[in-house]
Amino acid sequence: MARIDRATSVSDQRESGRQKVISTIRKSGQIARIDIAQKTGVSPATVTSITSELLKAGLIEEIAPESKPDSRRGRPRVALKIRGEAHIVAGLKVASRNVMVALIDFEGNTVSEYTAALPASKLAPEAMAEFIANSVRAAASEADMQVEQISGLGIGVAGIIDAPRGFVYWSPSMTERNVSLRDKVEALLPIPVFIDNDANLVAMAEQLFGMGKTVTDFIVVTIEHGVGMGIVIDNALYRGTRGCGAEFGHTKVHLDGALCRCGQRGCLEAYVADYALLREASITGLLSGSETENATLDMLFRKAKAGDTTAQSIFHRAGRMFAIGLANIVNIFDPELIILSGERMQFDYLYADEVLEAMKAAVIQVDAPLPEVRIHKWGDLMWAKGAAAFAMDGVTDLAIRKITDAV
Repeated sequence: MARIDRATSVSDQRESGRQKVISTIRKSGQIARIDIAQKTGVSPATVTSITSELLKAGLIEEIAPESKPDSRRGRPRVALKIRGEAHIVAGLKVASRNVMVALIDFEGNTVSEYTAALPASKLAPEAMAEFIANSVRAAASEADMQVEQISGLGIGVAGIIDAPRGFVYWSPSMTERNVSLRDKVEALLPIPVFIDNDANLVAMAEQLFGMGKTVTDFIVVTIEHGVGMGIVIDNALYRGTRGCGAEFGHTKVHLDGALCRCGQRGCLEAYVADYALLREASITGLLSGSETENATLDMLFRKAKAGDTTAQSIFHRAGRMFAIGLANIVNIFDPELIILSGERMQFDYLYADEVLEAMKAAVIQVDAPLPEVRIHKWGDLMWAKGAAAFAMDGVTDLAIRKITDAV
């Protein structure tokens, strides 16, 4: 039994080493083997062995040195990079009104994009699975591809998700709780499916393609129809035991406060999200009649900019609540970087100077710089690219397991 345990341990270490190596290559763009060893802590000999396996599997490729060999300086170092044509993956984001699909190659380059309007703001699980499958087929068709040419599908959904199981405990996009959404979608498509909370996937995209590439500990806060958070600690995405370890929008900021769409009261989201702001505008009479039915946050924001004091007070309170939430993030996690991301970053009410100053005032004071707060105004389809990044990660794991089984 001891021999089996040791063998299993060695196998696990080897697989972990492969994941570290390919992740480092992906984040670096191009990198030499010796630099991979230095960045990962994996021995140079093991890096050489692992990269040989990855080259054989077609996941990476060598980049010939541009300079000619110089006998006085030694042989130029050969760099490695992800082989873009190794796989095409799809990422799909379920938003409040539509789904967005991005097809990207294995290197992260966008192949095509596709958007389709949802038939309703909430769908039954079977209808949601069918709409997702049809959207992926349509996206493949627009790219002159067969769906079988896609190696994996990543899906980002708002709500509480058990990512390893592809299980949705609750989502504002579906009429039912406790849905095995991955199984339903995989029954309709001939490709592996990976599902996670949409904010987690934004964090993954920031880690692979965006502002988090050079940071080991950072937090992404997403503000869209709701409020989400993705946590990266020591280069790893943190989800929590039940998949709800980063529900920033449902942290409580007011006892017995405003009603949140999750069914509880006093959630941060109930004061910051667009539906919450529009609800308050309707209650105060700022929006009325047909205007309420077709109201957008842009309309409310224009009223505030034009000097409407009621509209200004709504945004001011949202900013104060958001500042409390950001201060709590800093006090709990003390990250190196906080990225404010999403569609709502086109409006400055959540990152105005007074909001950030209020956050700083509520943070534990020590003689050290506070975390940097940066704004990333992602377009809608960047959420889908985050989901595609998750699919890329899942496809990589499957490929590594095949290598492991073959060794």
